[in-house]
Amino acid sequence: MKSNVRLRTRILSGVFIFVAFLLVVRLYFVQIVHGSAYQAEGMGQYVQPDPSTGGNRGDIYFTTKDGQLVAAAVSETGYSIAINTQKMTDPNAAYQALDAVTHIDKTAFMTAVNSGSGFVKVATHIQDGKEAKVISLNIPGVIVSDDSWRAYPAGTLAAQVLGFVGYDGTSTVKIGEYGLEKEYNDTLSESSTGLYVNPFAEIFTNMQDLLTLDPASQHGSIVTSIEPTVEQELNDTLQQVMTSYTPQFDGGIVMDAHTGEIIAMAQLPTFDPNNYQAATDPSVFTNKLVSDRYEMGSIMKPLTMAAGIDSGAVTASTTYDDTGCITVSKAKVCNFDFKARGVVPMGTILDYSLNVGASWVATKTGYPTFTRYMKSYGLGQPTGIDLPNEQSGDLTNLDDGSGPAVNFDTASFGQGITVTPIEMIRALDLLANNGQLVQPHLVTAIQYESGVTRPVTVAAGPQILKTSSAQTVTQMLETVYDNYELNGALKMQHYTAAAKTGTAQIPNPATGQYFTGSIYLHSYFGYFPATNPRFIVFLYAYKPIGQEYSAYTWSQPYFKLEQFLINYYSIPPDR
Repeated sequence: MKSNVRLRTRILSGVFIFVAFLLVVRLYFVQIVHGSAYQAEGMGQYVQPDPSTGGNRGDIYFTTKDGQLVAAAVSETGYSIAINTQKMTDPNAAYQALDAVTHIDKTAFMTAVNSGSGFVKVATHIQDGKEAKVISLNIPGVIVSDDSWRAYPAGTLAAQVLGFVGYDGTSTVKIGEYGLEKEYNDTLSESSTGLYVNPFAEIFTNMQDLLTLDPASQHGSIVTSIEPTVEQELNDTLQQVMTSYTPQFDGGIVMDAHTGEIIAMAQLPTFDPNNYQAATDPSVFTNKLVSDRYEMGSIMKPLTMAAGIDSGAVTASTTYDDTGCITVSKAKVCNFDFKARGVVPMGTILDYSLNVGASWVATKTGYPTFTRYMKSYGLGQPTGIDLPNEQSGDLTNLDDGSGPAVNFDTASFGQGITVTPIEMIRALDLLANNGQLVQPHLVTAIQYESGVTRPVTVAAGPQILKTSSAQTVTQMLETVYDNYELNGALKMQHYTAAAKTGTAQIPNPATGQYFTGSIYLHSYFGYFPATNPRFIVFLYAYKPIGQEYSAYTWSQPYFKLEQFLINYYSIPPDR
């Protein structure tokens, strides 16, 4: 008898404890997690709801070097004012009363009144209690609606990375357009706008947050690797070149050399996602660093050298007779200055950026093997970076390794094949990362409404080059940086760096031939400290004016950016 009573008591106690647990969980979500939303809904009893707002959209964060989160994209709530033109009895009096509370453009207001088109919004982004004042005026034909909008506190900073929220022309709800807003739209968008969720369902949802194999499959905010101070410094670097040499556009990437995390990514011209409608050229919305491809020129030569060394075709001490020009498949291939250097070792090819030398290495490697290496670097393939509209480069001229010989010779110094900037930095990072390919990425974690944050893991890439091959080419590039970039003016006393410039001819799409005159794409890459790289940097400018060679447009801006990163991250010296 006593045992039955004890069992019943335990069962009832368990039920009460479980119910109490549910109530505590529910109160937590009502008061803490959804508190602001319930407050807004309470106010919404007196206003017209707006279904186009799309619910509670997750935020996007930058991450400082110290791990602090900085808001990059947030959802703000407030109200909008609309008028019912059929019920507007005294437009002038209505306008004066509304304008006294919040400024409204009179011409636009009267145009709306005279349109006769029913409901027309005349003011948005209303906050700070102004909506209550408008409601209290009780003006016939005036409607206050709840409103939400996307705000970008950093303005133009990383605009092409973030994208913006708008209408795509097929939906009545705002969705992500461009950038991370589009790529992670399903994560950022709330599937349900209802606040009254069954407690059991809410608990189950939170368990899914914890257990799902794909953190991005659940609704939440996204945390990126973009460091806002570095992003600003990169933007300033691009602006310096834009001001001095007025290219059509320029861009750059700063990437962690060992993890593939994108620390900064920027391009100019840019736009303000808070007011994207003001952009006169919609092409500024596109992130050219992932969606456009180019012939990159001489920054391809270190990868050609790596293929030759890794395959065993050449060593650092191998020599060749540089004649200044050669004829391949009835086409002439020449050094940039047409000069012959005579019998020189492999390092001289990178020191003086010799086209004939790169061609010689590709030929010595063998065209099928050379092609295999170029493809193993990830060139001509999407990197899989977590941004929309990524395009892959074009290695068609290399075919299966059996095309015209001149195609391989020109590809060895970055002409006749195209790659995207993100493909290029990933391939060049093989030299900085001891021959291992990384996965470039921006999002590092998903932060859920429950307060749980789940890291987004990225798998390590394959080993493409032998560590010794990558280190050999790195040592060559150290010499280039110390002794040949601006005649050694960039050499640092306590730090090593590996770097290379690229000056590429640009094909004329109308004729298929290269533009004549000083019409080039200027590129630059470098990583440091060379003995154990922390960052790799890629920079490029399309059709700069006033300088023919990339060394004169990019070397000093790169050096300034390099010095900033060394100081900002307190990177220890390596010599």
